[in-house]
Amino acid sequence: MERRTFIALSAAGILAGRGARAQTSALPLPEEWAPRYVPTRNTRPYEIHVLPDRFSLLWSLPENRAIRYTVGIGRPGLYEPGVFEVGAKKEWPSWTPTDEMIEREPETYARFEDGMPGGPDNPLGARALYLFTRNGRDTFLRVHGTRDPSGLGRRVSNGCVRMMNGHVAHLYEQVPIGTPVYLHASRA
Repeated sequence: MERRTFIALSAAGILAGRGARAQTSALPLPEEWAPRYVPTRNTRPYEIHVLPDRFSLLWSLPENRAIRYTVGIGRPGLYEPGVFEVGAKKEWPSWTPTDEMIEREPETYARFEDGMPGGPDNPLGARALYLFTRNGRDTFLRVHGTRDPSGLGRRVSNGCVRMMNGHVAHLYEQVPIGTPVYLHASRA
């Protein structure tokens, strides 16, 4: 591993020690799920690309490179491809299930209809990037953290993209408001 790669990817662990530690998993992640530099084509620097069939989120960088993170995505019928932008960022965000979530699974979500404060047990984890339409409307889609690695590499969420807390904390520090986010269509 080259020195720049080690320094950049080590930042995720450092950031986890700055507020996301309570959310880290005791379970080790498979080596292939560790963030890593990958070559890219047809991306501009400083964009987020979610590739649902590969369960990957790419943070594109100059020189046709990106950092690839392993993610979990929306279940079939709930993943919404499109072009969005980061409209807000929050540390230890509060969470309220959408009306659609409550309607779909009242036994799971109705008890949280008044919301849940941010913290270690919150489903949005340590950090969240809020996806908005290009005209400024909140989509209620998020790129957010989790301490549970069982949701990575799977279609499990209600439409959001989930990452390990240390990884989303690393991404959060790099991504400014207004960053383009491409949720690519699934081929499956």
